[in-house]
Amino acid sequence: MLKLFEPLLADMAGAQIDLSPRRYGLVVACDGGLLEVTGLSVPVGALCRVAHGRGEPLLAEVIGFRNGRTLMMLLGDTVMLRPGARVRPEGQPGMLPVGEAFLGRAVDGEGQPIDGLGPLHARSEWPVGGVRAGALERSPVRESFDSGVRALNALTTFGIGQRIGIMAGSGVGKSVLIDMIARGAETDVVVVGLIGERAREVSDFVERHMAGSKRARMVVVAVPADHAPNLRLRGAMMATGIAEHFRAQGRRVMLIMDSLTRVAHAAREIGLLLGEPGAARGYPPSALAAITKLVERAGNSAESGGSITGLYTVLADGDNQDDPVVDTARSILDGHIVLSRDLAQRGQYPAIDIAASLSRVMNDIASPEHQHHARTFRALVASYEANRDLVLMGAYRAGADPVIDRAIAMHEALTAFLCQPAGQVISLDTSVAALTQLLGNAG
Repeated sequence: MLKLFEPLLADMAGAQIDLSPRRYGLVVACDGGLLEVTGLSVPVGALCRVAHGRGEPLLAEVIGFRNGRTLMMLLGDTVMLRPGARVRPEGQPGMLPVGEAFLGRAVDGEGQPIDGLGPLHARSEWPVGGVRAGALERSPVRESFDSGVRALNALTTFGIGQRIGIMAGSGVGKSVLIDMIARGAETDVVVVGLIGERAREVSDFVERHMAGSKRARMVVVAVPADHAPNLRLRGAMMATGIAEHFRAQGRRVMLIMDSLTRVAHAAREIGLLLGEPGAARGYPPSALAAITKLVERAGNSAESGGSITGLYTVLADGDNQDDPVVDTARSILDGHIVLSRDLAQRGQYPAIDIAASLSRVMNDIASPEHQHHARTFRALVASYEANRDLVLMGAYRAGADPVIDRAIAMHEALTAFLCQPAGQVISLDTSVAALTQLLGNAG
């Protein structure tokens, strides 16, 4: 029985006693989740408890200040909130809990467990905005990353420490592809941020991946779509902060963020609430800047030798690849995978549009022969897709173009190479060998 209290007693022994007087403020205004509080001077990013008289106090986060009043945003609903409610600061401003205690656990945006396995006892903290490193303190990408997906390993080879985006419209297979990569990736720690997604997807992901021996290396931070926007944004920072903590220990971390678009939506809600004008199709500049700051925190560390390989899903609203979030993510990421709805409707899974996908570090980590075969494969697929209507109508005359002739002859083999069952894991070496065998006679 005493063993159950040992973590709690250890936390109490290590805690510092604060004997300073407790300060509090008063709620004087509430407008759509935005609170105005007087009498309390706390920094941006601090968490506060709002006592509303019944039940557990509400939690709010400081997002700004104006005319001598502190602006806060609730991390929950405004039900039962009343004027004059007392607001007290809580915890360490600007810091997030991190540590070994999170391994094998599923938590929310506040770092509280949601898996029913008891309380967490995290003794380490990490800045909400991360620890900014100089450009020359980031070591280059020099080692290949095994994703477990044949098409990605062979044709868009990724590297350890690379930032990759999966871009597609809704219902095209982003989550399934993430499952395949999370299952097949060889890494020390996997941190998954499920931000703004359906609650059902959260429970399904935890059930599929947090079982057996792989549970001990995985952390899930889940903030479903029905939560407050600042809690969704905080969940993304929590997942990135946990990944940075393990990278600082020299470990190889894989960070999966599903999805980057929901993070931008949350930042947009906060920006518009603060009165910031919408610039790019309704997105304030701060919303797009939030994406850049979040993505730039991943990568290799020359100091610790650790790495964060980032995998971010990006929802293209209406399958529009020129959406501001998609365009911003594509410009800052080191590579992107484009999923095609047309390919998915033909039954090709994963529905990867190889001609539109690329890895910006492949030339640095792949052999010349491998690069040559990948370019040949891309050329054949692009040639067939560009002339597909002519071929189906019978309007193409054989012998007019040798590249198109070869693409037509190899179409079934090329499509079979791109397809892979969701539960199958194909290593990098096996993928490259299969590509070499398929195109070994390329000129």
